[in-house]
Amino acid sequence: MTESSTADYRAHFDASVAFANGGGLRAEGFRLDLPSADVTEADVARLFVQHLGLALVSSVQLSDLRIVEEQHRGSRGIDPASAPDAPDATDATNARRVVDLSHTIRAGLVTYPGLPAPVITPHLTREDSRARYAPGTEFAMDVITMIGNTGTYLDSPYHRYADGGDLASLELSTLVGLRAEVVHVDDATSRGVPAEVFFDREVTGAAVLVHTGWDAHFGTPAYATGAPYLTEEAAAYLAEQGAVLVGIDSLNIDDTEGGGARPVHSLLLAEGVHVVEHLTRLGELPARGARFTAAPPAVEGFGTFPVRAFAEL
Repeated sequence: MTESSTADYRAHFDASVAFANGGGLRAEGFRLDLPSADVTEADVARLFVQHLGLALVSSVQLSDLRIVEEQHRGSRGIDPASAPDAPDATDATNARRVVDLSHTIRAGLVTYPGLPAPVITPHLTREDSRARYAPGTEFAMDVITMIGNTGTYLDSPYHRYADGGDLASLELSTLVGLRAEVVHVDDATSRGVPAEVFFDREVTGAAVLVHTGWDAHFGTPAYATGAPYLTEEAAAYLAEQGAVLVGIDSLNIDDTEGGGARPVHSLLLAEGVHVVEHLTRLGELPARGARFTAAPPAVEGFGTFPVRAFAEL
């Protein structure tokens, strides 16, 4: 198999594990990140044991093993730097990359059905400005009228709670250069993302970004129905574990089709955990290793505002 230095590979297999002190474990249709495509069955078995953190294993038998080119999902035991074809730190291809994770705001943009779209009007046109400035000098000054929930935006506690911190109160250290834990669930079989998805991640102090793939529908009627969301249990777990920020590339971090309750917003914002909704291009990020930034302007008495969210790789 010919391998690209930028490609990710995963193993698909069934497994049977026996323990030295008795008992066993079986797995069907398991999927596991690999450091490269050039691995043996024994390598896959070792990585499987490391990922699950199993102790006292006496034997591992794999069957129906397939190695496929597929994006990593964050399996433990994989160090990208150890891959045979990993680039040297001085390689030009290993330079910093910035991924824009925000939707473009434009006049008439529908972010959330039922909310007003942005309206952009001129305050001073270039033509009118020529009479005010020196010859050859002109400016455009425009007014944008929009709701805070436009495009990709961040919710502060004030969005949910009258006594919560507003946008101006947020510490920049909790918005800039955060360690990102990107959870790729774009192939999930149910809408609600459960707490268990995050159990193998170090979410304390991190920006937890949930990649559902729903951003593919942004700006279309399909975006408004059937959207993925976080469960209440997932929100409680992330808050308890000390996540700094939770973002999603979907219509809402809550289930908007389950009535008026918003348990995820309520739990996270009560604990001062920032919420970023309507992200995009999360599929371009690795499960670990990126730094995330999403800083809104410091507006007093305001709870939600668009951000230019981005990740540095």
